[in-house]
Amino acid sequence: MQIPTPPVFVVVPTYNEATALRQTLLPLIYEGYSVVVVDDCSIDNTFNTIQDLSIHYLRHPINLGQGAALQTGMQYALQQGADYIVHFDADGQHDYRELPALLAPVRSGAADIALGSRFRRSADAQAVPLLRRAVLKAAIIVNGLTTGLWLTDAHNGFRAMNRQAAEALRITENRMAHATEVLSLIRQNNLRVQEVPVHIIYTDYSKQKGQSALNSFNILIDLILKKLLL
Repeated sequence: MQIPTPPVFVVVPTYNEATALRQTLLPLIYEGYSVVVVDDCSIDNTFNTIQDLSIHYLRHPINLGQGAALQTGMQYALQQGADYIVHFDADGQHDYRELPALLAPVRSGAADIALGSRFRRSADAQAVPLLRRAVLKAAIIVNGLTTGLWLTDAHNGFRAMNRQAAEALRITENRMAHATEVLSLIRQNNLRVQEVPVHIIYTDYSKQKGQSALNSFNILIDLILKKLLL
């Protein structure tokens, strides 16, 4: 008799990603993952493009931000009995084929949470646009100083975790600063973390829709000021 695989829920926060969302979701569904789409009050035709898919669809009545969408998705997945939860971007930057490798240290019990890293392999690092690479390198230092967690990458939204980690990560930073908050919560809750090499796909669409280098810099300044004021 085949032993059933523990359920893996892939949480996909989305805001006005109708152009890429369906293509992002289809391979995840085909591979048998339970997909939770959290629509953060999109004003495009997001729902119409995916309403026929076998997914869990949640929608915020007002736009709250990616951090809030991830928290909503994780809470829902836990309520549905998730053993493992993955964070996955809606714009096509993450490769679904890397999910097994990302989940591997969590499923084996070697880590509570696995974080994707663009800088563990030289080819992956070279694919990162130069300005973004420089900002991310600065963010690594700021994150290390503010959270005590020193990693090779920063603000990488490709994550996999077990149920214990998902229950511990209570995200309160609604918008993009949640990425650093996640690291603080990992440290505060003594979660075992492991970085896994991943390749981020930078298309013209994802670069246009994604977080700009300037916005990343603003997040760093905001986090530094918060740390000084505490």
